[in-house]
Amino acid sequence: MPRLVKAPGRTDEDTPHELLLRFGLDLRVPIETRTKAGKFVHAVGAGTSLARLDQTISHSEVKPLALDTGDWHDIPEPAGESIVVCRDSAFTNDVAKTKLAAILEQRGLGGVRSS
Repeated sequence: MPRLVKAPGRTDEDTPHELLLRFGLDLRVPIETRTKAGKFVHAVGAGTSLARLDQTISHSEVKPLALDTGDWHDIPEPAGESIVVCRDSAFTNDVAKTKLAAILEQRGLGGVRSS
C-alpha cells in the first residue's frame, strides 16, 4: 500500500476518505472519529476498518491507544475481520509498531497494516 502523505491544502479529516478510495469502498460508508489523549481513531463502515492516522505515536502511548482502539472495535461487533491502518511514519521506532500490532492481535484485530 502506498504511503499516506498529506497533500498541501488537505486536512487530517481527508485521510479516512483517501482510505475508502484505496480499499475500493463506497464513499458513502459512514466514518466516525474519536479522540483519546489528543490522538484520533477513525472507524470506517461501523468498525470494519479502523484507522489511527496520527502524525506521531510514542512508545508510551502505544498501549493506551491500542486498548482504546480494541474497546471501540468491540462495541459495534462488526461482521467479519476488521483491519487497522496506521501511519507508518508515526511510530517512534519499530518496537512501538510491533507492540501496537501485538496488543491489537490479542484483542482480535489481526489485520494491522501500516502505510
